[in-house]
Amino acid sequence: MEERSLKITGADKTFFNKITTTLTRILIPTRIGINGMLISRKRNNMLKNFEAYTLDSENYDNEEIEKKYDTAYETYLGALDKYVMDSIYKKVKNGSASEFEKNALAKYYEVTSLKESEYIEYKYRKQKYLIELDHQGIKVDGKEKIVERYNAFYLSKMDTLYKAILKNYSIKIADNTSNYDASKEWIYTKIFYTLEEYIQNILSLKIETSYDDTIKDVVTEYEKYQSYEVGKLDTKDNIEKNMVLLGISRKLFTHSLPLIVAEQCYEKLLKDARMLVQDTKMAAKRERAYSMLINLIEDYNIKLLSTKVYWDTQKAKDSYKAFWNQYKEITKLKEEDFIEYVKQKEILFMKDDMKKLGKDKTDYSKIMTYYKRKLVDYGAMKQIKNTYSSKGKYIKVKEVA
Repeated sequence: MEERSLKITGADKTFFNKITTTLTRILIPTRIGINGMLISRKRNNMLKNFEAYTLDSENYDNEEIEKKYDTAYETYLGALDKYVMDSIYKKVKNGSASEFEKNALAKYYEVTSLKESEYIEYKYRKQKYLIELDHQGIKVDGKEKIVERYNAFYLSKMDTLYKAILKNYSIKIADNTSNYDASKEWIYTKIFYTLEEYIQNILSLKIETSYDDTIKDVVTEYEKYQSYEVGKLDTKDNIEKNMVLLGISRKLFTHSLPLIVAEQCYEKLLKDARMLVQDTKMAAKRERAYSMLINLIEDYNIKLLSTKVYWDTQKAKDSYKAFWNQYKEITKLKEEDFIEYVKQKEILFMKDDMKKLGKDKTDYSKIMTYYKRKLVDYGAMKQIKNTYSSKGKYIKVKEVA
C-alpha cells in the first residue's frame, strides 16, 4: 500500500462520476468505523502482550512472551498502515478530508519517501509516525484507563525508536576524530531536530505522567528549553536552544549519541556562535552573542570534555588537564568575589579559544581582534603601538599577552 501514488485530479462532471463520488462519501465513514474497531482490537491485544512482556522481563527473559508481543505489535502497525491508505487516502482523494487528515497523509508520504535512500531511518520513523497517529486519536477519544495503558507503551516504545534514530545518525557522523565535519551539516541538523522533537513530544509527557529520578535530572534544562518555545527565534536564540538540547542529550541519550558525536555537535555550535560574534555589526547585539559564546564554551568544557576518557593525543589530554586545573582554581572565587570570578573565567575561556582558532582553517581574524580588545580591557593583555619605524619603513607588531 505504501507504493500507491497520490494522484488527485480534477473531478469529471459526468453524471456517472457524480454518483460514484456521492456513494464514496457515504461509504467512507462506514469503512473508517470498521477500521476503528479493527485497530481497537489489535491495539488491545498488543497492549495486553506488552504488559505481559514488561511484567515478565522484570523477573526473567521469556522468549515466548517477547515473540507474542512482537507479533501483536507488527499486526497492530499493519492495521494502522491499512487505515491510512484505506481511509485517509480515500478521503483526501475525494476532497472530504479534514486539515488533520490532509496533514497526516502528507506526513505519511514524507516518511515513506525515505524508503529508497535512507531505509534504516524510514523503518524507525514509519513506526513512530503510525504510533503517534494513533496516540493523537486516543488522547481525544479514549477513556482514561485506555489512555493510561497506552501511555505506558507509547513512552517505552518511543524511547526505543528515538534512540535507534539517533544511533543511526551517530553511525553516519562518527569517525576517528571529534572534529566537526561541515560536509555532514544535514546530519547535525537532523540530530538537533530529533532531540527537539523528543523533548516536545516525549519528555514533556514523561514529566506530566511518570516523574522519576531520571526526569528529575533534566527538569531544569527542560524549563530552559521551554523559554525558547515562545516567539520568533533569531540565530543567537537557536544556538542557545540547541545548546540546551545537547545538555539534555548527555543525560538521556548517552549511548545513542555517544560522546564523540556530541563533541562534533558542540563544535558545530561553537563555529556558528563564533561566526555570529564575528559577523554582528551592532555593539549591543555583538555583546549578547559574545555572552552566549562564553556560556557555550563553558557548557562544552564542563558538561562534555570533563567527562572525556579517551583523547586523540596525550598532548590534547595534558592541555585540557591544565585548563581544568585553572578552571577549578577560578571557581574558588565564586563565593568570595563573584565579579572577579566571572572576569577570570572569561579570560581563561578567551585565551583557550584563541589557541584553538589559531589552528583552524576558518578565517577568525575578526573574533581574534575582538578577544584581544576584551583581554586588554580586563588587563590580561598589554597593548603596544602596532607599528614602529625602522629606516623609513613601517613594520607591524602583533599585540602580546
